[in-house]
This record gives sequence, C-alpha cells and structure tokens, in this order.
Amino acid sequence: MKRRRARVIRIGQVPIGGEYPVAIQSMAKAKTSDVRRVIPQIRALETAGCEIIRVAVRDTADANAIARIKKEISIPLVADIHFDYRLALAAIASGSDKIRLNPGNIFKPAHIREVAAAALDKGIPIRVGLNSGSVRGSGDTVKLMVTAALAYVRQLERWGFHDIVLSLKANDAGGTIAAYRAIAGRCDYPLHLGVTATGLPFEGMIKSCVALGSLLIDGIGDTIRISLTDRPQHEVRVARALLSSLGLRNFGPSIISCPTCGRCEVDLISIVRDLERRLSGSQAQSTRRGRPLTVAVMGCVVNGPGEARHADIGIAFGRGTGLLFKKGRPVRKVAAKDSVTILLDEIRASERR
Repeated sequence: MKRRRARVIRIGQVPIGGEYPVAIQSMAKAKTSDVRRVIPQIRALETAGCEIIRVAVRDTADANAIARIKKEISIPLVADIHFDYRLALAAIASGSDKIRLNPGNIFKPAHIREVAAAALDKGIPIRVGLNSGSVRGSGDTVKLMVTAALAYVRQLERWGFHDIVLSLKANDAGGTIAAYRAIAGRCDYPLHLGVTATGLPFEGMIKSCVALGSLLIDGIGDTIRISLTDRPQHEVRVARALLSSLGLRNFGPSIISCPTCGRCEVDLISIVRDLERRLSGSQAQSTRRGRPLTVAVMGCVVNGPGEARHADIGIAFGRGTGLLFKKGRPVRKVAAKDSVTILLDEIRASERR
C-alpha cells in the first residue's frame, strides 16, 4: 500500500509522518494528579508497546503533575485540554510533549494564539482534535468536522505555527472513514486515527478495526488509538494486532491457526490460547527485522501440512501428536502436550539467528 506523505512532526523522541512507522497511542485512565496510580499505569502501557501516552488535564493539579510523571516514564506525554486554554499553558510549562486542543470548546482566537505561541516557544506540536459530538453547527457532521479543522489550522498557520497533527473522530466507522478521507486530500499534516465513544468493548474493537483498517489500507494515518471501554493495555494489544495484520509493523511472530472442525483430534483451541499467553510475555514478541516469522498451528491433515510447509515453523496435528515442520521440511513428531514448549523453543532459536 502507498502511504499518504505527511510532513514530519516530532512528539518528544517519536517522529511521525513521512515514512516513519504508524505509532501506537493510548490514554491513561486515572486522574492525572493521582500520580501513584497514573505512573504505574503508563509504565504498564510502555511494556505493552504503547509509544505515545495522553493524559486528561482537568485542572491545575493535573497540569502540574505532568512534570513529575515525565520524570518516571520513557514515552512522550500528550496533554488533553478542553474548555480552559490556561490549562494548556500550564501543561506546556510543566513539560508536555504535545497539546491536544478541541475546536469545539477552545475556539476564541486570542486563546488559541496564546497557546500556539507557548507551544512554538517550547518546540512542541498541537493536535487539533475534533469529535463528532463536539463540533459546532448543524448539518452534515463530516463536512462540519473538516471545515472546523481547516479553519483552526488556518488560524495556527497565520501565527506561524505548523507543527500540527489532526484528528477527526466520529462514533461510527462510516463517518470516521469519510472524515479522514476528506481531510487527507486537503492538507499534508499528520493524521491521528481513532473512533470516539466506541461502545461495548468487543463491538468497539470491531468498529475501530473496520474504520482504521480501511484508512490504513488507503495509506492514511500516522498514529492510531484504539479507544475501548476496557483496560488501556488491551487498546495497545489490538492496535499492534491491527498494524501487524496489515504488514505495517512487525511485533513478533505471525501465528496461523485453523478454526478447527470435526476432523480435529487435539484440543487445538487450548493449545493456541496457551501459545498466545506464553508468547505475550516472552522475548519472542520483540521486533524482528524484515519479514515477521510465520508460525502455523493446524488441527488436521486436510490443509494442515500444506499451511505448515509454507510457514517458517509449524505443527500439523493428527491423533494426539503432531508433525513439526521447519521451512517446509518435516522434522519430527511431537506430543500435543509438549507442542507449545517446542514451538516457543523453535521461535526463540529462529529469532536469535
């Protein structure tokens, strides 16, 4: 797929746009001034693979806490500002790596200009972040979001500010896709992708992957957040899986497994779940250069050997045992109960080469 060429913007040490990888973002879900809760949560997100973290700034205590939080984390921190531009100024002074402003509730030119001047002085970007529920006016929501975003951008540009990131999030897949496609052709600023207020966790995951996957296939998108009413680590896990499935990022082995049917004579579902669980905490999840390692776990002889032969490593099961393949060549039979351990050993050995 050919990516839309966006100008390069730096969020702390993370560059986005250009040919840089699509970055994964999430948001802390505790009050920002409660640093004893927020710092461990952000560290857990770092471990899960989050590359940019956003925090809500509701009051001065939240803004001031940014300085302390920054000392304890390793990824860039974005301050999420609504209603009161003075909180943006306080967050900038406290060391935020990026400011998110919502045109729906911070719209007075004098206030925007003051925030832009402070951000320019510190050399940090501003995300112009619109949600379908916060745009002003009536009519087609997509057109309203695009018009509002471009008007906000023009104000910032008039004041010499160009380190801009844009987001136009609707609460449905169709509206989100339409809004980002429309804005993508109207400017060259990096786009932060997401769906807002996605609903129940499972449905929200599907909705987000449909919308963001469609846009990423079009080459649109420089950072993403999967917004879920769930643990923030799950947002990161889904984002990594989405980027991996599109071939945009490589976070470790690609697992191929069959859905099982009446021909399967082992508990393949349990085997695959165990492999997934043990991979998530292993060094095998670290990024490899080049093509990701492909691992096949197949439940019967109908298409199992074929898939296993095409994988770097694979097991095709029969009755209680499986045949281990490496690079298309059969190696040995293995017991089903030992299969996960054997696969992990083979994965680790392959990634050390």
